[in-house]
Amino acid sequence: MNHDILALIQENMHTFSKGQKRIANFILESYDKAAFMTASRLGKKVGVSESTVVRFAAELGYDGYPDMQKSLQKMIRNRLTSVQRIEVTNDRIGDQDLLAMVLQSDMEKIRLTLEELDRAAFDKAVDTIVSARKIYIIGVRSSAAIATFLSFYFNLIFDNVVKVSANTASEVFENLLRVGEGDVVIGVSFPRYSSRTVQAMSFARDRKATTIAITDSEASPLAPICTYTLKARSDMASFVDSLVAPLSLVNALLVAVSRKKNDDLAHTFETLEGIWDEYGVYEKVQE
Repeated sequence: MNHDILALIQENMHTFSKGQKRIANFILESYDKAAFMTASRLGKKVGVSESTVVRFAAELGYDGYPDMQKSLQKMIRNRLTSVQRIEVTNDRIGDQDLLAMVLQSDMEKIRLTLEELDRAAFDKAVDTIVSARKIYIIGVRSSAAIATFLSFYFNLIFDNVVKVSANTASEVFENLLRVGEGDVVIGVSFPRYSSRTVQAMSFARDRKATTIAITDSEASPLAPICTYTLKARSDMASFVDSLVAPLSLVNALLVAVSRKKNDDLAHTFETLEGIWDEYGVYEKVQE
């Protein structure tokens, strides 16, 4: 479901039973905590049975409580402040092994990304990148790290890569001034989604460039405006956005592209090694 769950609850409040209204009020007041509670725990918190919580989710049109919980979690990733994120994480972790919990969560995100990724879209994105006249890459805030990583390696493969500077909105459009048909614009955006990235991708689409989104779901504002959407699961770990799965997806994209440009890439590294030797950029390991 794509509805804002809080709006959905408010719209249906008059139809709820007394017990369901307790659940509804708790979610409206403490959605940051409710999103990570089991049905049993939420029921105990508001004084109703677990089955009442499950029926409440069905009443809203969800396929069970886990489906409603996912909707809540997606919503709060865009709404929570950094302080609220820390509080939610502390509540979730409690006395558990923090290191194990975070690493296992990241492993799960990679597994889900592998299962859910649109392979056809991935292959088409690779072919489009390889044949592009020019490649533009944009990412803002935490997504900037992934965009920079992708730009660094693409610059070793291609001679037509532009890392879009996004310090200001005007700077974004200055960088994209000549974008057009035959070009590819790759936008990286995860919650909280950047309006600058959305504006940049809309502009590129209007100029008939091929647009590729690296984002987390069909609910992302990039999905409906991009030619290809490559989805990777992300999550929040305290105030930090977990971008392990997106980075793994980018690694796969780099490897897939490099295989199609194998001869050019080999020539690039041979040239680099010659330059490094000539100018003493690095010293070979002495035996």
